[in-house]
Amino acid sequence: MSDTRQASTEPEAQLWEQLDGHTAGMLGVSGSGQHMQPMVHMAAPDEKALYFFTSKSSDLVKTLKPGAIAHYTYVAKDHDYHACMKGNLTISNDPEKKDEYWSPIVGAWFEGGKTDPDLALLRLDLEDAAIWASTDSSLKFGWEMAKANLASDTQPDVGVSNHIWFRERPT
Repeated sequence: MSDTRQASTEPEAQLWEQLDGHTAGMLGVSGSGQHMQPMVHMAAPDEKALYFFTSKSSDLVKTLKPGAIAHYTYVAKDHDYHACMKGNLTISNDPEKKDEYWSPIVGAWFEGGKTDPDLALLRLDLEDAAIWASTDSSLKFGWEMAKANLASDTQPDVGVSNHIWFRERPT
């Protein structure tokens, strides 16, 4: 359940809480001409980064070039929270991160385990994110829709959007 007040006052904290609770989203490399694809993320809030296990032979890895920018989108299971994150996507060669995020689920995809020659760990260093949090109250939603339909100059107030900068904001 999303908290619209927290989306306004502590959007970054809320994003990490949301990402910690559920792990599936869509990842794509900007300008690659490819569609985004479903991926499982591992959140590293202290690093302002997300990690993903994939295959070196995957389209994602094949399109990576130095300075590659990627987008990762996330939708909460109740559809009351949405986020689109952007940042630099690279292959991580950090064996400690590989150990930290390894699981039997990941192992099911790689015959050779952590030493599988086709295993790649991607790191998305977040630059910024846009978030949208909406009310989970059907009563409030209904009330806002009724008000908006009765008064032509009224828009429904059912959510909050915000922008988060993880790195130095461009000028």
